Amino acid sequence: MTQDLMLALATFALVTVISPGPNNLMLLTSGANFGLARSLPHMLGVALGFPVMVLLVGLGVMRLFEAYPLVRDALTVLSVLYMGWLAWKIAHASAPGGAGEAAGPNGARPLSFLQAAAFQWVNPKAWSMALGAITLYAAAGDLAAVLLVAGTYVAMGAISTTTWTVMGGGLRRVLTNPARLRLFNWSMAALLIASMLPVLLA
Repeated sequence: MTQDLMLALATFALVTVISPGPNNLMLLTSGANFGLARSLPHMLGVALGFPVMVLLVGLGVMRLFEAYPLVRDALTVLSVLYMGWLAWKIAHASAPGGAGEAAGPNGARPLSFLQAAAFQWVNPKAWSMALGAITLYAAAGDLAAVLLVAGTYVAMGAISTTTWTVMGGGLRRVLTNPARLRLFNWSMAALLIASMLPVLLA
């Protein structure tokens, strides 16, 4: 891959991962509710889980959907249900507390590494990003190119997850008022549900 093409790939990867979407809305909310340190597993789940998805898409996982359309339909239903559950969690997240606090009074916790990584597979934006990146920057059967694309997303994902979570952490000073926190959480939950509209209307 030429230097110009690598620069184009890095730019494409950064723009796609740092633009607003379900992952970044949830990282912003996690930073605001739980802080940077407690959100690290969530951040790692996104930053590493998505490149694994890119890798598997590049290795041909989409052929499964072409061969078995019902699998795609099942994934769509699962996406809607999981997004709804996550929106409920966001709407009912606890008030910001100390860094050592295990959970809020209502049991709210940040997403774990595995939850965040698994979320990539039901995130419509993640699917479109993975397909776009592989189509544009990795020729069919070119394992080295697929690995390069996935590796680029690891680096750009680290930048994006840190940026959004730190922005959320910065909001903690504003959201110490319970009423403002509830408004913020319900707004983020509504935006997460709204992000599913393209899937529901397709």
